[in-house]
Amino acid sequence: MGAGHDHSHATGNERALMVALALTSTFLLVELVGGILTKSLALISDAAHMFTDTAALAIALAAIQIAKRPVDKTRTFGYYRFEILAAAFNALLLFGVALYILYEAYQRLQSPLEIQSTGMLVIATFGLVVNLVSMRVLSGGKEHSLNVKGAYLEVWSDLLGSLGVIVGAVIIRITGWAWVDSAVAVLIGLWVLPRTWILLKSSLNILLEGVPEDIEIDKVEELLLSVNGVKSVHDLHVWALTSGKPSLTVHIVNDAEVEAERAILPRARELLAQEFGITHVTIQCELIPCRQSEAAEHRVCDACPGKGKARP
Repeated sequence: MGAGHDHSHATGNERALMVALALTSTFLLVELVGGILTKSLALISDAAHMFTDTAALAIALAAIQIAKRPVDKTRTFGYYRFEILAAAFNALLLFGVALYILYEAYQRLQSPLEIQSTGMLVIATFGLVVNLVSMRVLSGGKEHSLNVKGAYLEVWSDLLGSLGVIVGAVIIRITGWAWVDSAVAVLIGLWVLPRTWILLKSSLNILLEGVPEDIEIDKVEELLLSVNGVKSVHDLHVWALTSGKPSLTVHIVNDAEVEAERAILPRARELLAQEFGITHVTIQCELIPCRQSEAAEHRVCDACPGKGKARP
């Protein structure tokens, strides 16, 4: 029954992501074309912001699809890294878009263009409705899936961008201040840049096999040392194949009087799963640190005939 329950959630999440992706990507094109026709940089900037949401939805959907593919002899870890590669590419592209919008806003502040505030207001209001519908569709799965929760937060943040464009359109319509359009565009661009940097930083950390951001390796070491029979820990490595899939390898020096297979290994795996959610674990138990063992082997080898004298 548990497997069926998980499958039901995965199918529901996939359907919700597909609906939200269709709505968001369609409006992305509408907003981009509308921004060009109304000469509204704020709309174009918000379209760039919505591109982050579209990419996030596409990545979340692709992660579900690709995760279904079984491992093979070529991809022994599967295809989870696709999500991270796509996220890094998305971040680099968005940096370029955000910098272009900031540059264009500066140019327009020097020579403001006449803005069609009515069209700007209509398109931004339509965008607000699309975001509300997308949030409604995704709300059912956000408590069961980190992928869906991340997509939900992306759409929620884009809703704020649509509100900003609406406020800007109203101000322009009332006052005729065309510079407000560029100001809103700058605010949206500045909103996108920090999120983009966080996305790129997290992606690079995973690609470089860094310690996951939600795990402190010192606490992992303390936990392992708390297991009865563990004397010391070395060669501890914690990394992630993709977000939410941490892995660990470690060498443990154990007490000779404690049986590692029955006492240490099961307890260590249990604690790692409970405290840090790490279930992909490889633990090597040793009676003496492997480095000392290797050094002893070298000394014996050097003492062999033709190899010179033994090291002191």
